Amino acid sequence: MPDALTAVDFWFDPVCPWAWITSRWLLEVEKVRPVAPRWHIMSLAILNKEKDVSEDYRKAMARAWGPVRVCMAAAQERGDEILEPMYTAIGTRFHNQGRREPEVLGEALAEVGLPAELALAAESTEYDAAIAASHQAGIGLVGDDVGTPIIRVGGAAIFGPVVSPIPRGEAAGLLFDGILLVIGTDGFFELKRSRDRKPVFD
Repeated sequence: MPDALTAVDFWFDPVCPWAWITSRWLLEVEKVRPVAPRWHIMSLAILNKEKDVSEDYRKAMARAWGPVRVCMAAAQERGDEILEPMYTAIGTRFHNQGRREPEVLGEALAEVGLPAELALAAESTEYDAAIAASHQAGIGLVGDDVGTPIIRVGGAAIFGPVVSPIPRGEAAGLLFDGILLVIGTDGFFELKRSRDRKPVFD
């Protein structure tokens, strides 16, 4: 990574629609600010394991293991650099196309040139320790009372931003500038308002 670029670490769970929007925002930021995103896995299933959630949500979290396991398998096969294209391949199908069938994971692997057999990781616990370690690396920066996404710039990290629709162009850059300002403020913890719209992926 050239010295002029600022590393931005980004933790995501591929099933989260809000993290997907934030990830697309970060790719917009990359076009207008000298940043270099670095992609990491976290897990909503791990985050909510001990929490009092509805039975339907618990079932959804059980299904959430598959995509994040396949992402970790891809990273161990090809290196962390594969996470952005892999996430893009999965997320486009999950969120933009509204597809959640098991075949999506195999299609995503094929799109990024990885072996189809890595899709078997979805049903394996082989990668869970590595997922947990990556998850903890992110959540340890911000605390257990938040979720995905998490971003870190330099020594400062924060949950979010949670935004819809995706800021584009200079609007994406201005949001990034504002985030740098607030996370660089000693003792800053939270800005929040109730969501009044669903995720918009366009």
